Parts: sequence; C-alpha cells; structure tokens
Amino acid sequence: MVELAELPNVIGFKDGLGDIDLLQRIILRVRQATDREFTFFNGLPTAELTVPAYRGLGVPLYSSAVFAFAPEIALAFYKAITDGDELLTRRLLTKFYLPLVDLRDRVPGYAVSLVKAGVRLRGLDAGTVRAPLVDPTPEHITTLAQLIEAGLAIAS
Repeated sequence: MVELAELPNVIGFKDGLGDIDLLQRIILRVRQATDREFTFFNGLPTAELTVPAYRGLGVPLYSSAVFAFAPEIALAFYKAITDGDELLTRRLLTKFYLPLVDLRDRVPGYAVSLVKAGVRLRGLDAGTVRAPLVDPTPEHITTLAQLIEAGLAIAS
C-alpha cells in the first residue's frame, strides 16, 4: 500500500468508478493518514445523478459536462443542491438529467458525442467526434434539443 506521505504532490482524488463503498474507504484512509488539505471530486459521467450520494460522503465537488452546453441548467442544479432545494434538485434530476443519461446510454461514446451536439445546438461550432465515436443521429439530436429546452424551462 502506498502511503500518502510518499505522494507529496498529490492534492486530491477524482473518482470515476462510482463504487461508493470503495470511495468511503479511500476517504477514511486519507483522513486517517494526514491532516493536510486533500480534495475529493466526483468525476462520474453526468455526475449530477450521484451528487446527493457523494455529498453524503463529504464530496461536494463534481464535474459537469452539462456546463459545456447548458450552463444555465448546470448552475441551477448547483444552486439547488447547495441551497438544499430538494424540489428543484429532484425536478432537474428527473426531467433533465435522468433522460439525458438514458439518451447517453443508448450508444457507446455518446457521453462525448452529446456534449458536442449540445454545444452545436447552442450555437457554437464544436466539430464532430473522431472515430471510433459516432455523432448522434438526427432523432437523438432532436431529443437532446427537447431535453435542453425542458431543462432551461425548469432552470429559469
């Protein structure tokens, strides 16, 4: 086992696995090994779905792919979760984030493809994805556009 003292330049840990039990053990071991500042970060795809669980472990930070194409929605979610607005948090999760994840899970690589498509839908040229990824189908782009509109309506 590597001791934290052997890693003097490590200042944080970004979890991309989603194994809550393992993350809890890592957090406890790090806190046990040092009293220096150490940051934990939720790095799961569409991290918003797991933000409530991670906050319960003491991990309030997360990365938001949605911020790249719909910052209004991402900021509304962040404000709702940090203000304890459970109703708005749940509405955004069920009406925007969950359907976005359902769409994302239809095709391998859509975690990247949908972000680029979302950026294009919002008026910026993000180009296309590189192989082996594929761009979303026209039907999926229409669905994404509808989700963005629904999320913006909730966020406003």
